[in-house]
Amino acid sequence: MDNMVDSLNSAYQEFVAAAASVLEAKESFGGQNTAATDAALENFKQRWELFRVACDQAEEFVESFKQRIGSECLVDEATGLVARKPGQAATTGLPPISAVRLEQMSKAVRWLVIELQQGSGAAGGSSHPHTSAPFDARFSEDAAQ
Repeated sequence: MDNMVDSLNSAYQEFVAAAASVLEAKESFGGQNTAATDAALENFKQRWELFRVACDQAEEFVESFKQRIGSECLVDEATGLVARKPGQAATTGLPPISAVRLEQMSKAVRWLVIELQQGSGAAGGSSHPHTSAPFDARFSEDAAQ
């Protein structure tokens, strides 16, 4: 995480320095376009793009952590591994499920989301390689559907 923060900070500092260079070049040449101002502008554009890439990478990093934390919390809750505070109800009324089962269900949901996003979730069927059974048929709750 420190590397991500350092990378983002470095890209930002270079972007700000490039912006300052453009302003200095414009000021020193009386606001007219010259080879120096054009070079400063080109450097500014490059630093802007690099800063945007660094921001995108940082955002992806944060999103992956959010998903990971959310998944871990979901698995803990579903498998009954959540530490309860004194006085807190010990059960949700639902029996815990295995982490493997939860992962299978999660993958099936992800496939369905991808299909819907691609517009292939029509009544004609599924396009992913697991079309025969979106859930593992070894589990009785899936066989009843």
